[in-house]
Amino acid sequence: MTERLPHEKGFHVSWDQMHRDARALAWRLDGREWRAVVAITRGGLVPAMIVARELDIRTIDTISVKSYHKQEQGGLEVLKSPDPVLMGDGDGILVIDDLVDSGRTLELVRQMYPKAHFGTVYAKPKGKPMVNDYVTEVSQDTWIFFPWDMALQYVQPIRGED
Repeated sequence: MTERLPHEKGFHVSWDQMHRDARALAWRLDGREWRAVVAITRGGLVPAMIVARELDIRTIDTISVKSYHKQEQGGLEVLKSPDPVLMGDGDGILVIDDLVDSGRTLELVRQMYPKAHFGTVYAKPKGKPMVNDYVTEVSQDTWIFFPWDMALQYVQPIRGED
Protein backbone atom coordinates (compact mmCIF):
# COMPACT_ATOMS: atom_id res chain seq x y z
CA MET A 1 0.00 0.00 0.00
CA THR A 2 1.37 3.42 -0.91
CA GLU A 3 1.43 6.21 1.64
CA ARG A 4 -1.60 8.47 1.49
CA LEU A 5 -1.48 12.21 1.05
CA PRO A 6 -2.75 14.23 4.05
CA HIS A 7 -6.08 15.01 2.39
CA GLU A 8 -6.58 11.30 1.66
CA LYS A 9 -6.73 10.52 5.38
CA GLY A 10 -10.10 12.14 5.48
CA PHE A 11 -12.94 12.29 7.93
CA HIS A 12 -16.05 13.06 5.90
CA VAL A 13 -18.83 14.83 7.76
CA SER A 14 -22.33 14.80 6.27
CA TRP A 15 -24.97 17.43 7.02
CA ASP A 16 -26.77 14.88 9.20
CA GLN A 17 -23.60 14.09 11.12
CA MET A 18 -22.83 17.78 11.64
CA HIS A 19 -26.34 18.32 12.96
CA ARG A 20 -26.08 15.36 15.36
CA ASP A 21 -22.62 16.37 16.58
CA ALA A 22 -23.57 20.03 17.07
CA ARG A 23 -26.62 18.92 19.08
CA ALA A 24 -24.33 16.69 21.17
CA LEU A 25 -22.17 19.77 21.83
CA ALA A 26 -25.30 21.66 22.92
CA TRP A 27 -26.14 18.85 25.37
CA ARG A 28 -22.70 19.26 26.93
CA LEU A 29 -23.19 23.01 27.23
CA ASP A 30 -26.69 22.85 28.71
CA GLY A 31 -27.29 23.76 32.33
CA ARG A 32 -25.85 27.26 32.30
CA GLU A 33 -27.41 30.57 31.29
CA TRP A 34 -25.49 31.93 28.32
CA ARG A 35 -25.78 35.61 27.41
CA ALA A 36 -24.88 35.02 23.77
CA VAL A 37 -23.30 32.70 21.23
CA VAL A 38 -20.39 33.95 19.13
CA ALA A 39 -19.57 31.97 16.00
CA ILE A 40 -16.03 31.95 14.66
CA THR A 41 -16.58 32.44 10.96
CA ARG A 42 -16.91 30.82 8.68
CA GLY A 43 -16.86 27.25 9.92
CA GLY A 44 -18.48 28.00 13.25
CA LEU A 45 -21.65 29.46 11.74
CA VAL A 46 -23.53 26.18 11.28
CA PRO A 47 -22.71 24.59 14.64
CA ALA A 48 -23.30 27.93 16.43
CA MET A 49 -26.77 28.18 14.90
CA ILE A 50 -27.61 24.63 15.98
CA VAL A 51 -26.25 25.17 19.50
CA ALA A 52 -28.12 28.49 19.82
CA ARG A 53 -31.36 26.82 18.70
CA GLU A 54 -30.96 23.88 21.07
CA LEU A 55 -30.15 26.10 24.06
CA ASP A 56 -32.71 28.80 23.13
CA ILE A 57 -30.07 31.53 22.87
CA ARG A 58 -31.35 34.43 20.78
CA THR A 59 -28.32 36.72 20.83
CA ILE A 60 -25.80 35.60 18.24
CA ASP A 61 -22.75 37.43 16.91
CA THR A 62 -19.63 36.55 14.93
CA ILE A 63 -15.89 37.02 14.99
CA SER A 64 -13.86 36.61 11.83
CA VAL A 65 -10.16 35.79 12.06
CA LYS A 66 -7.97 35.51 8.98
CA SER A 67 -4.90 33.33 9.04
CA TYR A 68 -2.19 34.28 6.58
CA HIS A 69 -0.26 31.74 4.51
CA LYS A 70 -2.97 29.11 5.01
CA GLN A 71 -1.39 26.24 7.00
CA GLU A 72 2.03 27.88 7.40
CA GLN A 73 2.90 29.88 10.49
CA GLY A 74 1.81 33.41 9.83
CA GLY A 75 0.01 36.29 11.37
CA LEU A 76 -3.60 36.32 12.47
CA GLU A 77 -5.85 39.29 11.83
CA VAL A 78 -9.29 39.94 13.29
CA LEU A 79 -11.40 41.08 10.34
CA LYS A 80 -14.64 41.52 12.29
CA SER A 81 -15.16 41.59 16.05
CA PRO A 82 -18.40 41.04 17.95
CA ASP A 83 -20.19 43.89 19.72
CA PRO A 84 -17.79 45.06 22.48
CA VAL A 85 -20.64 46.00 24.84
CA LEU A 86 -22.07 42.48 24.51
CA MET A 87 -18.70 40.77 24.88
CA GLY A 88 -16.99 42.53 27.77
CA ASP A 89 -14.37 40.06 29.01
CA GLY A 90 -16.41 37.13 27.67
CA ASP A 91 -18.22 36.19 30.87
CA GLY A 92 -21.41 34.30 29.95
CA ILE A 93 -20.43 34.13 26.28
CA LEU A 94 -20.27 30.85 24.38
CA VAL A 95 -17.75 30.87 21.51
CA ILE A 96 -18.38 28.12 18.94
CA ASP A 97 -16.29 26.81 16.06
CA ASP A 98 -16.47 23.72 13.89
CA LEU A 99 -12.90 22.57 14.56
CA VAL A 100 -9.86 23.41 16.62
CA ASP A 101 -6.74 22.36 14.72
CA SER A 102 -3.53 24.08 15.84
CA GLY A 103 -5.42 26.22 18.35
CA ARG A 104 -3.95 29.49 17.07
CA THR A 105 -7.30 31.11 16.23
CA LEU A 106 -8.90 30.12 19.52
CA GLU A 107 -5.82 31.25 21.42
CA LEU A 108 -6.19 34.74 19.91
CA VAL A 109 -9.93 34.88 20.65
CA ARG A 110 -9.32 33.57 24.19
CA GLN A 111 -6.83 36.41 24.78
CA MET A 112 -9.50 38.88 23.68
CA TYR A 113 -12.25 37.31 25.84
CA PRO A 114 -10.56 35.40 28.68
CA LYS A 115 -13.79 34.53 30.53
CA ALA A 116 -15.61 33.15 27.47
CA HIS A 117 -16.44 29.44 27.22
CA PHE A 118 -15.10 27.75 24.07
CA GLY A 119 -16.75 24.82 22.34
CA THR A 120 -15.95 23.04 19.10
CA VAL A 121 -17.53 20.10 17.39
CA TYR A 122 -14.20 18.51 16.45
CA ALA A 123 -10.79 18.82 18.11
CA LYS A 124 -7.26 17.85 17.15
CA PRO A 125 -4.65 17.18 19.86
CA LYS A 126 -2.64 20.40 19.35
CA GLY A 127 -5.71 22.59 19.72
CA LYS A 128 -7.53 20.67 22.45
CA PRO A 129 -6.10 22.78 25.31
CA MET A 130 -7.82 25.85 23.82
CA VAL A 131 -11.37 24.46 24.16
CA ASN A 132 -13.55 23.81 27.18
CA ASP A 133 -15.87 21.35 25.41
CA TYR A 134 -15.77 19.36 22.19
CA VAL A 135 -17.57 16.31 20.82
CA THR A 136 -15.11 14.29 18.73
CA GLU A 137 -11.33 14.12 18.72
CA VAL A 138 -9.53 13.31 15.49
CA SER A 139 -5.82 12.77 14.91
CA GLN A 140 -3.68 15.77 14.02
CA ASP A 141 -3.01 14.42 10.51
CA THR A 142 -6.68 13.83 9.66
CA TRP A 143 -8.26 16.21 7.18
CA ILE A 144 -11.91 16.94 7.96
CA PHE A 145 -14.19 17.36 4.97
CA PHE A 146 -17.16 19.46 6.05
CA PRO A 147 -20.45 19.23 4.16
CA TRP A 148 -20.28 22.84 2.97
CA ASP A 149 -16.99 22.05 1.21
CA MET A 150 -18.23 18.94 -0.59
CA ALA A 151 -20.07 17.78 -3.67
CA LEU A 152 -21.45 14.31 -4.23
CA GLN A 153 -19.29 12.27 -6.59
CA TYR A 154 -17.79 8.84 -7.09
CA VAL A 155 -14.70 7.98 -4.99
CA GLN A 156 -12.21 5.21 -5.79
CA PRO A 157 -11.89 2.45 -3.15
CA ILE A 158 -8.75 2.56 -0.99
CA ARG A 159 -7.56 -0.73 -2.53
CA GLY A 160 -8.22 -2.04 -5.99
CA GLU A 161 -10.72 -1.16 -8.63
CA ASP A 162 -14.46 -1.60 -8.76
